[in-house]
Amino acid sequence: MKKLIVILLFLSILTHDIAAARFVDTNQAYSYENMEEDIVKIKKQYNEAKVNQIGRTHFGRKIYAIKLGSGKRNIVLIGAHHGREWMTSMLLMKKLEEYAKAYQNQSDYGRFSTAILDEISIWFIPMVNPDGVAIQQNALHQFSNKHQKLLLTMNDEQKSFERWKANGMGVDLNRQYPAGWKELKKQPKSPYYQFYKGKSPLEAKEVQAVTKFIHEIDPEIAVAYHSAGREVFWNYRNGKHLHRDKRIAKKISKLTGYKLGKPPKHATGGGFTDWFITKFHRPAMTIEISPLVGETSPPLSIFETEWERNKYVGLFLAKEAKNLKKGK
Repeated sequence: MKKLIVILLFLSILTHDIAAARFVDTNQAYSYENMEEDIVKIKKQYNEAKVNQIGRTHFGRKIYAIKLGSGKRNIVLIGAHHGREWMTSMLLMKKLEEYAKAYQNQSDYGRFSTAILDEISIWFIPMVNPDGVAIQQNALHQFSNKHQKLLLTMNDEQKSFERWKANGMGVDLNRQYPAGWKELKKQPKSPYYQFYKGKSPLEAKEVQAVTKFIHEIDPEIAVAYHSAGREVFWNYRNGKHLHRDKRIAKKISKLTGYKLGKPPKHATGGGFTDWFITKFHRPAMTIEISPLVGETSPPLSIFETEWERNKYVGLFLAKEAKNLKKGK
């Protein structure tokens, strides 16, 4: 009898330890391969996380979208449009894992109830640009010798790719959306490590996948995470919804401690949130994590600080979405 009790106690502790395990490792650079492994583990551990493949990159890497919640209405959180911004993928994957655990346990997360996910689902697209992330992390062996030479040319022959923003074809994905695209500068005129807008909007396979998927899920609010600058951008030709969108952005600014961006007189377009605002006439924000770090990825040492600033953003916006009139 005593042996049985000991065995049951051991199994109980083991089960608790497995349930309490954290899959997303935030102590190392976050790669596409890390993300894929974590998605498999989270899907296996949490039935509430539904994994979708929404497209592939030029070099065949999968673009994932993960749904958390049973709500028929949606919000969407997107990371890593740019290669050097993989920390935003890490942030979203940790957020997905933490929310999924609390939702499965039917418990609150901080001061927020995860019951909101019964009404408003959160879609996570953690890494739009896995080709660019691989290049930035100097995984050049994953590309053909011929393409490696092209990448070097696009990178001004620099062997370090830590500044790389573009996708695998040298196109800046956040200058590819059909909102003010024609007004964007034509410099550089050819594929480059950053800022090349392409020959036409929606040229990049990654952006084609994202825009198609956004039309399918029809989200109430959209957020694109970038780095760096600790600022919340929310305005691009918002029209009659200016006050509504600023109100929500001010709340996110207060929640994160990030500066609220001031609308410029002549806003440049081409970005995801620019397109979402003008296409759907609903709130969208670009949230810049991390202090300014120049042309590189933010250091891992600042992740925990950025996490604490952002860990409630998804649930907070789900609550805000519930209070919006559907589709407006």
